[in-house]
Amino acid sequence: MAYYYTSARNIQIVIALMKSHGIKRVITSPGATDIAINFSLQHDPYFELYSCIDERSAAYMACGMAAETGEPVALTCTGATSSRNYMPGLTEAFYRHLPILAITCSRSNSQIGHMINQVTDRTVLPNDIAKESVQAQAVDTPDDEWDVTVKVNKAILGLKRNGGGPCHINLEYAHSSDFSVREIAPVRVIKRYVKGDAFPEIKARTVGIFVGSHHVWSEQLTTTVERFCEIYNGVVLCDATSNYRGKYELRIPLICEQVEHQITSDVFDLIIHIGDISSTIYDKTKDIWRVHIDGELCDTFKKLKNIFQMSELDFFTIYTEGKEEKTMTAFNTMKDKYDALFRAIPELPFSNVWAAKSLYDKLPESSEVHLGIRNSLRSWGYFALPRTISSFCNTGGFGIDGGISSLIGASMISRDKLYFGVFGDLLFFYDMNSLGNRDICSNVRIMIVNNGLGQEFKNYSCYSAAFGEETDLYIAAKGHFVNGTKDTIQKYAESLGFEYLSASNKEEFEVVSKRFVIPEKTERPILLELHTNTKDENKAHELITTISMKSKAIKKGTEILSNPVMKDVKSVVKKIMKG
Repeated sequence: MAYYYTSARNIQIVIALMKSHGIKRVITSPGATDIAINFSLQHDPYFELYSCIDERSAAYMACGMAAETGEPVALTCTGATSSRNYMPGLTEAFYRHLPILAITCSRSNSQIGHMINQVTDRTVLPNDIAKESVQAQAVDTPDDEWDVTVKVNKAILGLKRNGGGPCHINLEYAHSSDFSVREIAPVRVIKRYVKGDAFPEIKARTVGIFVGSHHVWSEQLTTTVERFCEIYNGVVLCDATSNYRGKYELRIPLICEQVEHQITSDVFDLIIHIGDISSTIYDKTKDIWRVHIDGELCDTFKKLKNIFQMSELDFFTIYTEGKEEKTMTAFNTMKDKYDALFRAIPELPFSNVWAAKSLYDKLPESSEVHLGIRNSLRSWGYFALPRTISSFCNTGGFGIDGGISSLIGASMISRDKLYFGVFGDLLFFYDMNSLGNRDICSNVRIMIVNNGLGQEFKNYSCYSAAFGEETDLYIAAKGHFVNGTKDTIQKYAESLGFEYLSASNKEEFEVVSKRFVIPEKTERPILLELHTNTKDENKAHELITTISMKSKAIKKGTEILSNPVMKDVKSVVKKIMKG
């Protein structure tokens, strides 16, 4: 009988990535849980296998091989105490920066702590035996496949990162006697580059630069990125926290959050991912390259191909030096799509998103905006702020707390600059004590959108909305801080020296908003409270996320009604109606 690879997918992933990353020498030790990987390696002519019955000796043998060749060496062992015997050799490798990949096979981690023989806990390692340590569980779902692929890539990349050293993969043993797999299905290979490496060529016809939460851009970075766009037919894909204000900015939430967008195909051949956590996901591409000074393997879009451990300026400079500009089409195409959606925004009810549409282009020059998680961030993300205005949100933890405190902290740095904040009522009450800070200056303007609950859980797109009014009590937390009145925030704000404004409809808002965005500093900080209701907030969210679907329906309806047959039908109907 002919034998090939095991059918266990997690083991296949490890083998495939070892080959892709050039790891061919393996020192195996006998045991039960490493049978599947050892037998598979034995039947692949790529690998150069050695046997050692003593794991302690095997690890030191690997040190000798790695030091002699300068190439990575892998180890495989079984459960019980076998992996413990690797520790002296891996400690040696750690301090000598030798690329040793220890693959320790074991039963499922779910068996740890249940008095099951030969099951030892390998989830926590000493600090100085491995640069990276990952758990490669059995693969039963697409998410398992993604998770194991990323983790194994991460461990192998760690062998050379920052001077190199040993890394660890704890490989869960899959009970399978099937070794009939002739060819391993493709596994995504992730590579890491640093300055001085030979960089891959950009062959993409269209390139998107996806910018997550980002600090204010330097003029030099902005200029270099724009030249990159002009060379590679690029577009800078931004959300409300990206802070790029150059000529190739495209505010993508209006496109991304269209319900129809979820079924569209790839738009870009390549996306360069920079910045930190974003509220928006844009993965309409074949490949993702991640650029960040930390060099971490962040596979946000599950399409990561290359990591560039360097500053953004260094990356874009390297890819623009000596290159010629080409014809740009991608930006205009995407901008036309955004503009068409923007023009088609229907009349929205009084809501957070309506207020954002009313104010986004009326904020004073060089001011700063802070947005709350999640409804405010979404609502204001649809609209591109003027280029002199920066905007921020606490997307790091992406939680409800601290939004107002962050705004106030920022406002204390530049007293002559206006700082605006837009927050929901639950976030306000969560962080309201910050308004009592004695050092608050009159450069603070806060808008509270108050509909008495967590709107996120009432929007039509949230599964909780299907529960109707049952959502209110414990999911959306309705009814706190009211005591039968609507003036709780007013009394609190005024008692702390704020100028208080309020609006319960569009007409009132049009009047008070002029005061709210006045460019001159006022004597006191301002708090504007909008009294909205959940029905209107939900409707506004629905209207702005279904624009493309409605536009197509209207166009299709127009085409049908313009059909000659339909004209005859309409004529008959008119005659009947006239009697």
